[in-house]
Amino acid sequence: MTFSAQSHHASPRKGIRQAGNHARRAIFVTWAAGLLLLPFGAGEAAGQTQPVAKDLASTMVANEGAAAQHKVLFAYTSVEKSDRTAGHLWTERVVETPTCRVRLLTAVDGQPLTPELAAAERNRLTNDAAHPEDYAARDRAQTGGDDAHAQSLLELIVKGFLLEHVQAVNGDWRMDFRPDPAYSPSGSEEKVLHGMVGWLTIDQKTMRLRHIEGKLPEDVTLYGFLATVHAGSHFESTKIPIDQTWRTTRVVTDIRGKAALFKTIGKNVDSTRSAFAPIAQNLTVAQAVAIAEK
Repeated sequence: MTFSAQSHHASPRKGIRQAGNHARRAIFVTWAAGLLLLPFGAGEAAGQTQPVAKDLASTMVANEGAAAQHKVLFAYTSVEKSDRTAGHLWTERVVETPTCRVRLLTAVDGQPLTPELAAAERNRLTNDAAHPEDYAARDRAQTGGDDAHAQSLLELIVKGFLLEHVQAVNGDWRMDFRPDPAYSPSGSEEKVLHGMVGWLTIDQKTMRLRHIEGKLPEDVTLYGFLATVHAGSHFESTKIPIDQTWRTTRVVTDIRGKAALFKTIGKNVDSTRSAFAPIAQNLTVAQAVAIAEK
């Protein structure tokens, strides 16, 4: 269903939120997660045999896995409201490198940073550029394994759900999914995901994921009733083709629940990415910082 590391220098991020430096990982990443994600179907010529949903989904999952091994890097604008941002709306300039993502915070809740906060943010980036290995390690601690995590969740859609009602819609294959009662989920995350129903679309030409969304129709209990994820929890993700590849442009994850001793279960993000621009595929952290600050 499922995506900025910080130095120890003063930064507007520290003044804006009191949560730790580590973002809570959403159930469906982003694939991302950042994350996390399957697409809807397209029109089929009269007289053709209706394709089998699981075959279509399996092909898509294989293509997503292959693409993840040769990821094309971009610079883009991210607008996000999440646990990571402590509920504020952060606008960030993001530049990807082979080892990490460089983020420059430019606005909070629609307002530009004050000169003091902007200077602190740039000082943070200067420090990150001077210590690229430390920065990359912190970024991996926040986002490490996102691609593999997203791929495993896509594979679960194929092996743990019933895929049905295939139809061709505007160049995509669209299908519904619901839990396969014969499948036994492994682990709490699988159990929550396996309780969802929803739909997805797959681009017919490239067989790549375009959109997926799911929702819990009823509560899911975990750890022998020590925790509950509530009905109505949901996720969605959308991808678009950019320069012969596909990138996630929209991720929404809303996971609600309570654990023992009234601990809140929260994995929430509402993120939009736009203004994708191609960049060199071998940027260093210092080069990425220079691009972000332009």
